[in-house]
Amino acid sequence: MPQSGSSKVKRALLSVSDKTGIVEFAQKLAGLGVEIVSTGGTRKALAEAGVEVIDISEVTGFPEIMDGRVKTLHPKVHGGLLAIRDNGEHRAAMEAHAITGIDLLAVNLYPFEATVRAGADYDTVIENIDIGGPAMIRAAAKNHGDVTVLVDPADYEAVIGAIARAGAVPLEERKRLAGKAYAKTAAYDAAISNWFSQTLGQPDLGHRSFAGALREVMRYGENPHQWAAFYADGSERPGVATAKQVQGKALSYNNINDTDAAFELVAEFDPGQAAAVAIIKHANPCGVGLGNTIAEAYKSALLCDPVSAFGGIVALNRPLDAEAATEIVKLFTEVIIAPGASDEAIAIVEAKKNLRLLLTEGLPDAGAGGMTVRSVAGGLLVQTRDNAGADDYDLKVVTRRAPTEREMADLLVAAKVAKHVKSNAIVYVRGGATVGIGAGQMSRVDSARIAHRKSEDAAKAAGREGALTEGSVVASDAFFPFADGLEALVAAGATAVIQPGGSMRDDEVIAAADAAGLAMVFTGTRHFRH
Repeated sequence: MPQSGSSKVKRALLSVSDKTGIVEFAQKLAGLGVEIVSTGGTRKALAEAGVEVIDISEVTGFPEIMDGRVKTLHPKVHGGLLAIRDNGEHRAAMEAHAITGIDLLAVNLYPFEATVRAGADYDTVIENIDIGGPAMIRAAAKNHGDVTVLVDPADYEAVIGAIARAGAVPLEERKRLAGKAYAKTAAYDAAISNWFSQTLGQPDLGHRSFAGALREVMRYGENPHQWAAFYADGSERPGVATAKQVQGKALSYNNINDTDAAFELVAEFDPGQAAAVAIIKHANPCGVGLGNTIAEAYKSALLCDPVSAFGGIVALNRPLDAEAATEIVKLFTEVIIAPGASDEAIAIVEAKKNLRLLLTEGLPDAGAGGMTVRSVAGGLLVQTRDNAGADDYDLKVVTRRAPTEREMADLLVAAKVAKHVKSNAIVYVRGGATVGIGAGQMSRVDSARIAHRKSEDAAKAAGREGALTEGSVVASDAFFPFADGLEALVAAGATAVIQPGGSMRDDEVIAAADAAGLAMVFTGTRHFRH
């Protein structure tokens, strides 16, 4: 570890793509007697603001060349950043080669991620890969014993305060800023490597990196003894990471996880065709409903399992209106997430001070690509998103009886929901709404039976006889390995089934369906969700 030396800030190099606050920062540095060196557009902005600034070419004795690709990659820059001030050999080299120390570096990088999001062509994206910036950042961060490195305008004010008080930035703060700098370059390189992987269609490159920008440190994780934080990956896909929180207390780790699950599910339903509402508890749906209005869809969703819906997450595929808001606030709810909300609806929700309202200005594309990542002991499991939907199914009627038009409509609703239920998943649907959901069981038969029993409870709560599953259709996320699973559906009153197929005993399952008069459709697509 290099010694801290005096670490007085005498010379600063400023070279930023994002110029937020840079002029004011430079003016304050100059006012404290710090010499300013700068490059390209940053130098121009500072000079136009009246800041006395030295062009980088005056330091290097070499002009910027190759459209600015080469300007800071020079010994007089990197020597000034890397020289350990208390090292006699380093000081001698500085004197021999006329290298002046650079005590503070403020750099942020070419907007690579923003360029990708804007849909730029290949060559433009390549030109927005910064080379000199990361090299300088890494050099300054390595030599944080003597150099202060800044990659975030949010740190300018604190650094100015430290220099004003003591002429230097404390070592502990320089360490923090160095760690932040390496995190920045790591995330930047991760974005570049992942873009190459996606562009080249080669997900299995030798190394993979995943990174994000810290959004907030949370009170705790899934449980109070666990540390947790929320990071945004820089994409603009509508969802919990890009939503605006209109009101309510801070989101917890579990709130974010469940809200994401709810919004991804409801995005399966085209808002132009029907209003859709999903109610989620512990990342599993406890009710999904369609309707002509959001209020109608919510009532249908709530009917499925009103007990589990208490303290749940409510996701909408259309903007929240006053009628729906009035219904939703009748039951304790943790979060509402929607593409938008009327002023009247917001006012209604405001009466519930702790209820979080998130607005996204859009729905996530259910068919979008991307990766999911999960940690395991000693490694990471990485896969492409499960973006297969109803339009991707190779539907095949395998029973003597084909589904009616009404049954087929409900089967597709059930299949969309089952995709978002933890395996083993069984989803009963009737009239465009779930009427029984069995999730996360070791046996598919148990999932079918649990969903049936819960539908009986829901019917009783609604003042109805029997079970809500009478006359319903069913979706299974994977095939039935034996006919007993199908028999459990028959006992629940189901009339049609949609499932992937592919079991060694498909013939037995089909025969059982034919014997019971059920219609059965194979999709050819499994949706395990662990």
